[in-house]
Amino acid sequence: MMTLSGNILTPSGFVQGALIFGPTGRIQSIQGSPVSEATARASGQPWVLPGFIDLHAHGAGGRDIMEGGDAASTVSQMHARHGTTSMLGTTMTAPMEDLVVAMSAMTEVCQQRVQGGARILGVHLEGPYINEGRLGAQPPFARPVQSEELAALNALAPIRLITLSPEVPGNMELIESLCADGYRVQIGHSSGTYEDGVQAMAKGARGFTHLFNAMTGLHHRDPGMVGAALAHAQYSEIIPDLIHVHPGAIRVALRSIPCLYCVSDSTAAAGMPDGEYSLGSHKVYKCLGAVRLADGTLAGSALTLDQALRNLVNTLGLSVQEGSMRVSTHAADYMGLSDRGRLIPGAWADVVVMDADLQLQSVWVEGGAIELA
Repeated sequence: MMTLSGNILTPSGFVQGALIFGPTGRIQSIQGSPVSEATARASGQPWVLPGFIDLHAHGAGGRDIMEGGDAASTVSQMHARHGTTSMLGTTMTAPMEDLVVAMSAMTEVCQQRVQGGARILGVHLEGPYINEGRLGAQPPFARPVQSEELAALNALAPIRLITLSPEVPGNMELIESLCADGYRVQIGHSSGTYEDGVQAMAKGARGFTHLFNAMTGLHHRDPGMVGAALAHAQYSEIIPDLIHVHPGAIRVALRSIPCLYCVSDSTAAAGMPDGEYSLGSHKVYKCLGAVRLADGTLAGSALTLDQALRNLVNTLGLSVQEGSMRVSTHAADYMGLSDRGRLIPGAWADVVVMDADLQLQSVWVEGGAIELA
């Protein structure tokens, strides 16, 4: 039996007491007294929070998911050391043969958790089914959804999330069938209109990929894809590294989208010093906290979700409870995961323990301790 003591965040608020889990890796009980967040903060006891969930991570620790081989293992281990307890390995827009290499390497790590790593729940296919005019840092291999190609990739590793551009000919018509087949569909890398976004959501698309980035912006006479998200979405990703999106724009999204959740959009540069790294077939460069192509285009990030939480609380002024929900619970709910992203009896013991400054003290994935050093 393992006991973690402190200010434990439950779905109904903080409990000052003990969280107990056993060899099954599941939480057995939470014992203690309810306290307000202000009381919890004043106590000086550690924060005991749900482990972070990252639905958009391309790389970390010098490795990129598109490399194949053991890259996904390194990525999951590095993110676990920063509090991410479950994640989706995220691909890039690429030729089929390159996607096969990446997906083939994901088969085993999706079936069995990497020792010392986050649970890889499956794959986020970010492209190739996007608009060639909104590539951002994606390589130039965009194409419409191809059902046979998608089925072949899904047979290699479970695709849990697909980013697509609904305005690309043929894509809109396939959203309903993709959702019926069990894929979660979200909108991104899009030159579509507000009306395209509304129609895509009516057909079953439920979220937006890195809100504000690589999509048509908001104008009062042409609200664009950003306007569709702000007006209608229940869920959306956002990258809170304070580089991709201005804090003021993040505040707009927080007021508009009830279950806005954070992703890292991390590259191989995450957890690494400044220098040159790979992002799919691109070379990218980390400098001053940002990751860019040689022409200066932002190309993913070096963010980890522990820093995302600190940004939400320290810069944007969110409570620890709300910040935690936006790096964990909302993402779990978006993916239909009732036993992750929350600390309740029966859920997986995916837990982070943080000090008063929100620095990690310990991380537990399915009841197993992660070595942070």
